[in-house]
Amino acid sequence: MAVREPGDKNLEVTCDAVVVGAGHAGCEAARIMARKGLETVLVTESLSAIARQSCNPSIGGVGKGHMVRELDALGGLMARAADATGIHFRLLNASKGPAVQGLRCQTDRLAYHRAVRRILEGTPGLSLVEGRAVTLLLHGGKAAGVELEDGRRVAARAVIITAGTFLDGLMHVGPEQTTGGRMGEFAAAGLARCLRGLGLPVGRFKTGTPPRLDRSTIAW
Repeated sequence: MAVREPGDKNLEVTCDAVVVGAGHAGCEAARIMARKGLETVLVTESLSAIARQSCNPSIGGVGKGHMVRELDALGGLMARAADATGIHFRLLNASKGPAVQGLRCQTDRLAYHRAVRRILEGTPGLSLVEGRAVTLLLHGGKAAGVELEDGRRVAARAVIITAGTFLDGLMHVGPEQTTGGRMGEFAAAGLARCLRGLGLPVGRFKTGTPPRLDRSTIAW
């Protein structure tokens, strides 16, 4: 992949769009770009972590079920993968009114990841690249691609960042704080520093995992 230095007036565009992060949002974004006929590259730290369900392997529910339905109506992959890998389907609040009802699917975590990866790999015009994006490349004051930690560069007409909790991620376990997008995984600190250096605001959305209890310490 030949990419010229940022700032070169002849900067070569090697794809139409590059998507950083292969969580749920990144997978949907990359696939829809490719389906629109754009040459798209999806960059993820690990291909084995595509669409990984971190804590609760569920799709939908009262809070997010409407979003899954909207994605499905627009041709997204989340509902399709959930249908293919679901092990338990339930309509929450079935005894109450429709305003508070929500369809939830519990999936097989590993099967869901495999299903999404299989869909992405079968999408024409979409390439999967393993690596960590650390720098946003600029050309004429506009995003022109990303540079990976190992020095590789992907030039593109558009850059979509879907780093989620990995963007300068900070985890809290009781009084302890550690960096990471998920337990045992990296935090996209370099990319966060780059965005701040460009004057872009970078913040965190809180997500939470219920506390776990050690069953050996409970008098059942």
